[in-house]
Amino acid sequence: MQKQQKLLTAIACFNNQIDMTIISLSIPEKLVTQIDQTIKEKGYASRSEITRQALRQYLTEDLKIDDAHGETVATTTLIYKENINRQQLFETQHIHSGLVTTFLHTHIHQGYCLEVIILKGQAALIKKFIDKLRQNEQITQIKTSVINQK
Repeated sequence: MQKQQKLLTAIACFNNQIDMTIISLSIPEKLVTQIDQTIKEKGYASRSEITRQALRQYLTEDLKIDDAHGETVATTTLIYKENINRQQLFETQHIHSGLVTTFLHTHIHQGYCLEVIILKGQAALIKKFIDKLRQNEQITQIKTSVINQK
């Protein structure tokens, strides 16, 4: 019920049905540059709006993962710099190796790597794995999709 309330709050905020609270964020300059470029390219009204959209997407994605129970199949896509120390990533994958069905690793533009990890197992264990990945500051982007629940 609490998760549904979060989503309803996010939707109400989107529809300007509630007052907005001002928060302050510390963001690296390179990310600010990317945000500003995306605002120009996609036509967002402001930095605040693009941040609200990103948070809504994160909360909605998180709800889907949190709502998964039992045997689950999911994919997690990671993007990180090619020259990082991948030890923490390898350790996380090794600790949860029973979940990792397979993974694909490739080099993409401007010295970045993309990895797609296919996971199969108990939803609670998949959530722990994803949470551990999110704690890794070297990963610049994580996207998870729940594919199947039995």
